[in-house]
Amino acid sequence: MVPSGAAVLVLLMFLFPARGWAAAYGSVSGIVRDDSERSVAGAKVVLESAAHAIIQQQTDSTGRFDFPKVAIGQYRLIISQRDFAALSQPVTVEAGYFPFANIVLKPASELAEVTVTASLLPVVASVTPITMVSQQDIENTPGASNVNSNAMITDYVPAAYQAHDMLHMRGGHQTNWLIDGVEIPNTNIAENLGPALNPQDIETLGVERGSYLADEGDRTYGIFNVIPKSGFNSKTLAELDVTAGNFAQTDDYASVASHTNDFAYYASVEGNRSSLGLQTPNSPVIHDQSQGYGAFTNLQYKPSEQDSVSFVGQLRQDVYQIPDCTVPLADDPYCIGQFGDLQKEANNFALLSWAHNITNDAVLTSSLLYHFERSDYDGGAGDYPTITAYHHSSQYEGLEENLRMNVSRNHLDVGLYGFAQQDRAAFNLGFTDGSSPTLQELENPTGGLITAWVQDTFEATHWLNLSAGVRQSHFQSSSITENTTDPRLGATALLPRLNWVLSAFWGKYYQAPPLETLSGPLVAYATASDTAFLPLHGERDEEHQFGVTIPLKGWSIEADHFTTNSTNFFDHNPLGESNIFLPITDQGAHIVGTEFTVRSPAFWPYGQVHLAYSNQTADCFGPITGGLVAPGTACGFPPIALDHDQRTTVNLGYNANLPRQFFFGSNLSFNSGLSNGFGGSSHLPSYTVLDLTVGRNITRDLSVSITGLNITNEHLLTDNSLTFGGVHWNNPFQIYAELRYKLHY
Repeated sequence: MVPSGAAVLVLLMFLFPARGWAAAYGSVSGIVRDDSERSVAGAKVVLESAAHAIIQQQTDSTGRFDFPKVAIGQYRLIISQRDFAALSQPVTVEAGYFPFANIVLKPASELAEVTVTASLLPVVASVTPITMVSQQDIENTPGASNVNSNAMITDYVPAAYQAHDMLHMRGGHQTNWLIDGVEIPNTNIAENLGPALNPQDIETLGVERGSYLADEGDRTYGIFNVIPKSGFNSKTLAELDVTAGNFAQTDDYASVASHTNDFAYYASVEGNRSSLGLQTPNSPVIHDQSQGYGAFTNLQYKPSEQDSVSFVGQLRQDVYQIPDCTVPLADDPYCIGQFGDLQKEANNFALLSWAHNITNDAVLTSSLLYHFERSDYDGGAGDYPTITAYHHSSQYEGLEENLRMNVSRNHLDVGLYGFAQQDRAAFNLGFTDGSSPTLQELENPTGGLITAWVQDTFEATHWLNLSAGVRQSHFQSSSITENTTDPRLGATALLPRLNWVLSAFWGKYYQAPPLETLSGPLVAYATASDTAFLPLHGERDEEHQFGVTIPLKGWSIEADHFTTNSTNFFDHNPLGESNIFLPITDQGAHIVGTEFTVRSPAFWPYGQVHLAYSNQTADCFGPITGGLVAPGTACGFPPIALDHDQRTTVNLGYNANLPRQFFFGSNLSFNSGLSNGFGGSSHLPSYTVLDLTVGRNITRDLSVSITGLNITNEHLLTDNSLTFGGVHWNNPFQIYAELRYKLHY
């Protein structure tokens, strides 16, 4: 109940895409009037995030307010004026989309009291399905804050799961990471096992899955849009997070953050180790240590109201033992003879961006970026019949120019993105059975990509938006040159009274290929082994998708159905019996899926509920058209299931604050089983995993918790695709304690 003498704020919201300046930003706008349709000037408008960052302004002489550049995430919009009661409503800011608010204030004297029964804001939806994950979600989800965990994605996003120690989404593994809306270039496929960045450095993660507009790239199967933590959200604040658990595991993190009026800094360091690193080839955990460390920083400077400059950088190193088998090969054909193998990785990047507000309706963003990625595989002395050494590094230098503007009811985006790439690949293949002399090869391929786009979203009416764009790509390497033009069309429609949002999309994508090549002795060996190496070409995809978003008393219910048809589908094959895994392209792939998500209100007092369901098929067909062509590896006709095909995945989570400052987090995951590569049934058995966290906030700045992962110890063979150490069992039961502490310095 609202106290007697209060005012009523009636928000009549009309959906249209507004000013989102980069792929990681949206906007908040509106007009405040009284019940006589007169503009209300000087009303206080506050936008507060879950991280307690506050931006505010007053309405102008026309009653209008504009927050033109707002990072994606969950917020509260608070509007107040003298003689009127403040109204606080949760809002979600999505990339490039947000409703425009027409706000009517009524005099306090007209009503004695008002009962608020539901949120007055309809759901916001874009043509792109987006799952928002906040830092609070990451902290409350069991295991999600561990640096080697993908739980912040797999627990919340439909059709996202881990297979052979790698994240897969929507039937593929070509995904992209964006920092503040700028793409970090990476053309390599299924090579690195380590994390892209530490989950604890993320303020908000927007996971986009298909239906990308022309400005949002070509990685068909998933885009991870990261807003990193910022010092503008903190004042002389240091955080410490320490864990310790079974398998001698620890994951430790420390950060500092603060700001002045125009400058903010955030910096963190992280270190981890465990005796349970990668998924094992059978039940025992042997030779499976992992360790890593990293540093991250986000520096922001605002020299004026119209300009902002930011620098985001990371240094990251990881080492993984390849787990050993415990039985002779003849007794278990699933186990490959690898003993003492190691994988060493690096993932470093730097991003410098300048954003200039030309007007309230136009912003130009310029970015320079650098990315270095290394993956070194070294076989052990006990390997048989081959000892593998494969050292591969990629270096990228790139830039992005992006202009976004509003012209009448058109929301235009024009941009240019490109990078140069230099690789170094050193192969060493020794034969412990004496069948051949050692083979060595060094390759230094180079290449580059230039992409330009034009995108327009048109507000046809207050209930209908039409999007059209085109993306032109030019890729060139030492072996191939490719050009492609990819149109994209989309529409959203708001159904009256129901406030349901319907969406539809059709578009094409081009994914640049890796640069790996083979020549000399390895080609001769491949040829003698009835194997060949063909030039790699880019993957070309066509996607159809339609969906519906349903608001229900603050809850968000979303469903979509998609079809992806791919030519030159990216995958990977081993060279002989070695662990040199080289990229390949299948002639084609056909992926069809239906997805369903449910999220409780962002500020629901009873906790947070999230459900993600997916049912899909991922099939390939035809011969191998590029890369390493080995006998018996073609998909053929009719289509067959890809090795990472999993028909059904379900994740149900609930996080809650309990009495006496206790808190609780849970996730129940059902997996129907990956495709079976060794005959018998078409898919491996299904399994269910339950993760739980319980803890207590001892003080405002100190909390302790205990987390159990796979508490029923559902430990079984989940993948027999023979990648990185043979087949894979899911991880057994893990338990660890965690301490979080905050202090001001």
